Amino acid sequence: MRILKRVRTFLRLNWESKMLLLEAYLQLARGRYLKSIPFSKVASGLGDEMKETSFSPTASNNAELARVSKAIHLMSRYTLWESQCLVKAIAGMKMLEKRNISSTLYLGTAKDTDGKMVAHAWLRSGPYYVSGAEVMDRFTVVAKFAKEMKH
Repeated sequence: MRILKRVRTFLRLNWESKMLLLEAYLQLARGRYLKSIPFSKVASGLGDEMKETSFSPTASNNAELARVSKAIHLMSRYTLWESQCLVKAIAGMKMLEKRNISSTLYLGTAKDTDGKMVAHAWLRSGPYYVSGAEVMDRFTVVAKFAKEMKH
């Protein structure tokens, strides 16, 4: 019954929203695939290593950043695979790249309450955090990748 309700809700959306959600789903699949291969082969496609894009806001991008962020977070709950922080960050970066919007993907590490090493990834564009911001301050940045887009 819940599935039928969700399908009906999806079908009621306008064409643009449907396409955005479908794109998010496909980019999450791509992100999950990229997570499954050795990171050394993926890193070069993420941008300039150990560089950051500008923190300056671009007012014209704010609505698009919010739409991409919302689509990624929403669709990550419905994937048939794990779509956690790194998968979401990669998906977001690729969606922003398509829209010619610069972004920086961060990788961080920390120790959990048991003293075990844990990792986290998050994505930022200007001052806006597209994914992973909720716990990013618990992590020490160990790598960052800047995807600078030419306007």
